[in-house]
Amino acid sequence: MALDHTDTSQKWWRGAVIYQIYPRSFQDSNGDGVGDLVGITRRLPYVADLGVDAIWISPFFTSPMADMGYDVSDYCDVDPVFGVMEDFDSLVEKAHELGLKVIIDQVLSHSSDQHPWFQQSKLDRDNAKANWYVWADARPDGTPPTNWQSVFGGSGWAWNPKRKQYYLHNFLASQPDLNFHNPEVQDAMLDTVRFWLDRGVDGFRLDTANFYFHDKELRDNPPLAKGAANDVPDINPYGYQDHLYDKTRPENIGFLKRFRALLNEYPGTASIGEIGDGTRSLKTMAEYTAGNDRLHMCYSFDFLSPDFSVEHFRGCVEDFEAASHKFSDGSSWPCWAFSNHDVIRHMTRWAEEGDHDTIAKLAAAMLLCLKGSVCFYQGEELGLTEAEIAFEDLTDPYGINFWPEFKGRDGCRTPFPWERALAFAGFSEVKPWLPVPDEHISAASDTQIGSNGSIAEFYRDFISFRKSQPTLISGDISFVDWSPTGLAFTREGEGERLLCLFNLAARAQAFKVPKNWVLTEFSPTEPKGRAISGPVELPPHGFMVARIG
Repeated sequence: MALDHTDTSQKWWRGAVIYQIYPRSFQDSNGDGVGDLVGITRRLPYVADLGVDAIWISPFFTSPMADMGYDVSDYCDVDPVFGVMEDFDSLVEKAHELGLKVIIDQVLSHSSDQHPWFQQSKLDRDNAKANWYVWADARPDGTPPTNWQSVFGGSGWAWNPKRKQYYLHNFLASQPDLNFHNPEVQDAMLDTVRFWLDRGVDGFRLDTANFYFHDKELRDNPPLAKGAANDVPDINPYGYQDHLYDKTRPENIGFLKRFRALLNEYPGTASIGEIGDGTRSLKTMAEYTAGNDRLHMCYSFDFLSPDFSVEHFRGCVEDFEAASHKFSDGSSWPCWAFSNHDVIRHMTRWAEEGDHDTIAKLAAAMLLCLKGSVCFYQGEELGLTEAEIAFEDLTDPYGINFWPEFKGRDGCRTPFPWERALAFAGFSEVKPWLPVPDEHISAASDTQIGSNGSIAEFYRDFISFRKSQPTLISGDISFVDWSPTGLAFTREGEGERLLCLFNLAARAQAFKVPKNWVLTEFSPTEPKGRAISGPVELPPHGFMVARIG
């Protein structure tokens, strides 16, 4: 089903608010305990009513589900657990009727080991798909070709006795890496992208977008410098290496340009790259979105951390902005997020900072005022915390492998709580694939939507406010010195200048107003439109957006 992509606002993505949906956990429509595409379609009016611009749907393609859909065995079909292709077409049609763009997850760096391509590739060294995956001989002593590690633990190489070679897997052994040095592989993956473009999608979130290429010389990674940051728990040896050779290779840029050229054939489409690159993530984000011939926007794991400090938030943005000016005169574009399906929810990471609801609203306001696009993860607008999952209920191989020091990602993937009074909070009529915790049931959406002062209503109000301020969508950002616990910056553009103040302290603190008059635009404590002079006192974890005259 080909749809018309004509869009009078082809840069809708620039400053967009995107809502991530994890399909297994959004809404079960057929009573099997697993969310599906029909369930998503049923709940789209709720998402649209939040005021967001787009939805990002995590993988729903045919898969053995070893990594919950991030191990794809057919890139051009819907897994039966989620429905059929007609269900996806109906979802796209309904989303577009509601004014929502549809972004889908593309897992291009690796496939499932059940994919027909890998099934053929592993047979011998001479078949038509022999070079479609990353194969290498053992070292003379039989050990793997390099010291590269898997993100999920252990060597990044698995032995195949049929070929008498190792194959590379940056994640599970059942997720073999595709060989992007082979032009046929690039062509095949771009064909799968075109397939979904022709079905009407508006964009793609590219999983592990900096993992496509590996070092052809198979050089060992050096150890990570002491004190340097990484993207994995400290109990994982993956974080001991500086990943110079197993990802973020220079050849990646060429493929991203091919990907962008394809999207340019479908005006109004957009791309988001996921960047996991340790100390280089922000630089890589800027490089991958430089100019107009690569990705439209990228996000990294820098904000998906426990760090709740002015130094961290300001440092990340300023580092990105500096890299952006280096690569593209400031035109690189970020997509900021505080939570997603891979990390502990930020309301748990920052739980010790203060009152739950106050922190939830502060985080939302801060994220929505930053320069860039924004991703919210389902349930974030309800202030959901990380769920405690018993070992026997775990499905995530990452958590099972590192339990109990690291409990995996299931705690942020539990079913969405829709209605407090219904069994399983209205997600399903039967026991869901993951439990619904009591604290989520009490925060169900039907208890918050329409309730004055709720977190959900705050999200709706502030998203609406953001849309009413062009400066927040596209204006430049510049930080203002305040205090070690006070984050202050201006957003300037469209002939206007806004001052954004966020008190990250558990005590009140004052901000000295500039000499120019200031008019309150959004504040939980100040009336809209009130002229301000002299010091402004913000309550604990309070915030304010003001117009500078």
